[in-house]
Amino acid sequence: MDPKAFFKLSYGLYIISTEADGEQAGCIANTFNQVTSSPAQVSVTLNKDNATEQRIEKSGKFAVTVLQQSADMELIGRFGFHCSRDTDKFSGLDCGTDEQGLPYVKAHAASRFSCKVVKTLDLGTHVLFIGEVVGSEVLDNGPVMTYEYYHQVKNGRTPKNAPSYQEEKKRVSGWRCLLCGYVYEGEILPPDFICPVCSAPASAFEKIES
Repeated sequence: MDPKAFFKLSYGLYIISTEADGEQAGCIANTFNQVTSSPAQVSVTLNKDNATEQRIEKSGKFAVTVLQQSADMELIGRFGFHCSRDTDKFSGLDCGTDEQGLPYVKAHAASRFSCKVVKTLDLGTHVLFIGEVVGSEVLDNGPVMTYEYYHQVKNGRTPKNAPSYQEEKKRVSGWRCLLCGYVYEGEILPPDFICPVCSAPASAFEKIES
């Protein structure tokens, strides 16, 4: 089996968010898809260790923000490489509240969906949620972020909890953050360097061979 075949599949990049027992959570996902049109139903797959997945299990609802190409690595890093258990990911951002009272990110958003869970499927390490769309809205007409764009243009990394995670080969010289994939270009990494995306220290960087 050639794992590179999976790279030919088309994905978007989304922020999945929810709230349970007064606690908000959100994460980056590339597994959001429409499954039926009537009724309008969607699916998303999340890792069981993810705080967002656990709070969706409790609340039975989730919101989705479709990201645009303009989304910066700081926003992606905040939702993709930090945990909602110890980080208020929505603090200081332009956010809204959907039809179910859930938070969603408005910044760099092409559209958003509000979904009610109607079915779940245990996939071992992950859970597949099927959601009925109870609200949706176009927020901007800018080009949407694809997973390919995220990797090739943003030089992003796939978190190990993501369903599409695969070991990546080193391609450029410099230092790569093991948490978020940010690349520091240069032969010497300053010992006091802090990753601008996920705030990881210099010790979390690996040397990239040219």
